[in-house]
Amino acid sequence: MKKFKWGSASKAAILALSVALMLTAALLVGCGGDGNGDVDVSDDADATNEALSGMLTIEGSDTMVNIAQAWAEQFMDENPDVMITIRGGGSGAGIASLINGTVDFSLASRDVRPSEFEDGAAVGVEIIENTTSYDGIAVIVNPESGMTEISKDDLGKVYRGEITNWSDLGGEDLDIVLLGRDSASGTFAFFQEVIVGEDDDYSQTMRNIQTNMGIVTEVQTNPGAVGYVGMGYVTDDVAVLEVDGVVGTVDAVRDGSYVLARRMLMNSDGAPTGLAAAFLDWVQGPAGQAIVEEEGFVPIN
Repeated sequence: MKKFKWGSASKAAILALSVALMLTAALLVGCGGDGNGDVDVSDDADATNEALSGMLTIEGSDTMVNIAQAWAEQFMDENPDVMITIRGGGSGAGIASLINGTVDFSLASRDVRPSEFEDGAAVGVEIIENTTSYDGIAVIVNPESGMTEISKDDLGKVYRGEITNWSDLGGEDLDIVLLGRDSASGTFAFFQEVIVGEDDDYSQTMRNIQTNMGIVTEVQTNPGAVGYVGMGYVTDDVAVLEVDGVVGTVDAVRDGSYVLARRMLMNSDGAPTGLAAAFLDWVQGPAGQAIVEEEGFVPIN
């Protein structure tokens, strides 16, 4: 058999390769190598966490639209590869979309109803209520009404149509103009349950208005008007009534003394994962809760 003879060029190449391998090993050790060729980058948080990316669709409570938009805008500023779409339409509409699988979260200003849990379960959707903040419903009137307070019972009579003039409650001689939310609204359902009576109906004279700001605008211009809105929508042009001696403030909502306090929810199908989980954690964390306060709602912690 013919023996292969190493030439000087071959020997030089092998020597160069050996030196390169030794330099590579030294470099790995100097960078924190563990002896297996893996580089330790635990001190570099940006290297260990991939940037968030993807899309989320969120729909529901009109009361929560402004705060949800504020959450989305700041979160997207911090995560440029994320796109979040916010839509209103009411708590009921959002929950229906969650059951239909067309949204990642539904916004709700009321608790999910037993029938909605059942509808979800029937199609394999496990609705989980994630609390994002608390809110109080403010009862507002035009300052010309002469009203500053009302009892819960009398407020129920007003909205059932049993009391029709403010003079019957110590106010001015003005016919009461009832304003309320549309039936798809979680605020409509919550107010009915707590004030009107779960088994009673609103007066047929009540005007159903789609948005909080629509009610505020009407109350500002109509001396006899009364309406109910999320606390964050109250302006200086309307008067807020005490209910059973308590006005709806952040402190009254927090300590439970205000009768019209409620949870604000971002419902999901099962426990959120991936981008949805990251967004929910952010909303419930310091940055999201700072926006809760800025928007006039009550933080969860």
